[in-house]
Amino acid sequence: MIEYLNILFAEIYKILFLLIPILVSVAMIVWLDRRVWAFVQKRRGPNVVGPFGLFQSLADALKYIFKEIIIPASSNKIIFILAPIITMTLALISWAVIPFDEGYVLSDINVGILYLFAVSSLGVYGIIMGGWASNSKYPFLGAIRSAAQMVSYEVSIGVIIINVLLCVGSLNLTDIVLAQEKLWFVIPLFPMFIIFFISALAETNRPPFDLPEAEAELVAGYQTEYSGMMYAMFWLGEYANILLMCSLGSILFLGGWLSPIDIYPFSLIPAPLWLIFKILLLFILFSLVKAIVPRYRYDQLMKLGWKIFLPLSLIWVVLTASYLFYFNLLPTN
Repeated sequence: MIEYLNILFAEIYKILFLLIPILVSVAMIVWLDRRVWAFVQKRRGPNVVGPFGLFQSLADALKYIFKEIIIPASSNKIIFILAPIITMTLALISWAVIPFDEGYVLSDINVGILYLFAVSSLGVYGIIMGGWASNSKYPFLGAIRSAAQMVSYEVSIGVIIINVLLCVGSLNLTDIVLAQEKLWFVIPLFPMFIIFFISALAETNRPPFDLPEAEAELVAGYQTEYSGMMYAMFWLGEYANILLMCSLGSILFLGGWLSPIDIYPFSLIPAPLWLIFKILLLFILFSLVKAIVPRYRYDQLMKLGWKIFLPLSLIWVVLTASYLFYFNLLPTN
């Protein structure tokens, strides 16, 4: 019995050791997002609460905690409450398979990529439930848009990942990183990296693809009827998903925790820090896109996903497979 309890506490300790930094970094990247946005528009951004405005996100979180939670009388109350919980939980459990160094991973499963894919597909349910249970036109329209958008771009992300898997021969995320010791996949698969980046923007409902939350048409999209901590949970889930997409991009294309050049000054930096640098780099690109690109029309969004990205990534899969087969480079394990 004591052994079981020891194992249980060890696992809980590991989970908290992963979750707490993620929750803190979500708060920090909201601050970073606003600072980058302000920098592009020649403003100061949040700079009052704490040094450089670093505690602004904490102040916002406290505000949400103390706000009243209003549940509309005509809503389906159980589903209305479950929706943000599901969204946030799914965004956080995805991190279980992300490796920060060799062996530094909560659950080193052989099908890490499939697990991430399955969990991110389930993320749509939280949004649909929130939109439908609100029993109001705007959230429902926002939820339908969001579901269609996420499903459309998941297809092209899946096909892009096949390119990487062809080069590695394994679904394990640690193996994918170790396969990039000589050459990062961003170099041979550069067009796929660009398409992955744009699809990740659409998958996480970021501008220029923030159609589900289009303020001009849908008030605040599927979050319209939410307030207080339930709204904050949607917001937390959204940013945790953005961070997850940045880490996935780093692992698949930018060599994960590997340093760019394995020579003296670079080799001193701990491996997890390299992964964090790469995630931050991709997130700053996410923020810059938000600041400089206008919003797409809905039909343009769908056309881009189905008529441009999907055929391109399918053609690239054929090219990658043909190249690897012709030069006898296919992984043998």
